[in-house]
Amino acid sequence: MIILRKLNRYINGLLGVNIFIIWHTLCEIPYFIYTTLTYLFKKKPANFSLKITKLYPILTERSSSAGNIKSPYYFQDIWAARKIYKANPTRHIDIGSRIDGFISHLLVFRSVEVIDIRPLSSHIEGLSFTQSDATTLSSFNDNCIESLSSLHAAEHFGLGRYNDSIDPFAHEHFIHHIQRVLKPGGLCYFSVPIGKERLEFNAHRIFSPKTILSLFSDCSCLSFSYTDDSGKIFSDVAIPDTFTQHFFCGLFEFQKHKKI
Repeated sequence: MIILRKLNRYINGLLGVNIFIIWHTLCEIPYFIYTTLTYLFKKKPANFSLKITKLYPILTERSSSAGNIKSPYYFQDIWAARKIYKANPTRHIDIGSRIDGFISHLLVFRSVEVIDIRPLSSHIEGLSFTQSDATTLSSFNDNCIESLSSLHAAEHFGLGRYNDSIDPFAHEHFIHHIQRVLKPGGLCYFSVPIGKERLEFNAHRIFSPKTILSLFSDCSCLSFSYTDDSGKIFSDVAIPDTFTQHFFCGLFEFQKHKKI
């Protein structure tokens, strides 16, 4: 099964095809035929009659759950949104986080300025969007940002996945410039995959928590939480000396050192 999952990951990455979904879909065809015929021969309103030319098969949701709350994105988005709601900064900048997740949460109660290397054509009230490579945050002066977030983004920098330039040190440059633009006392909400440290090109990097702490040398870590792959979140825990799990999500709350 492990080999099959790895094979599926490669096929899905190269061709955009999930062999598990294809298999599940094929297995559901007999049930779809049964329900179609059942509906066809039942008494029904004239305006909702069944026409063969209007079939729209959805074959993978009969056994699915009401929603996916095991995704690390689900927990990290709530984690960061709650912290920003409580802090209530005058201005908040986000870099590369999910528009249809975390940013949607923030827009319920505040305006957000988002930077992403990918385009965004929609115009959403409260969302100010800039398409840019944020590696060096060149449009920001030193010590100017009160509150900043970047959730599950830094691991992709410099790998070409999003048409960015190849740079093996891009994640280090990015973190350096996050600290440069933060005001003294400014807060950063930051998440990346954590586990046994490695590169899985061109998808992402997986970091040791200690690596992240060392890169944020101009900041103090106010809190650390993480989500595991079974859908649990471990909030406000001590950062372990070693972290050998395969792929968890680390949630870091940093504050830039205040000037003396």
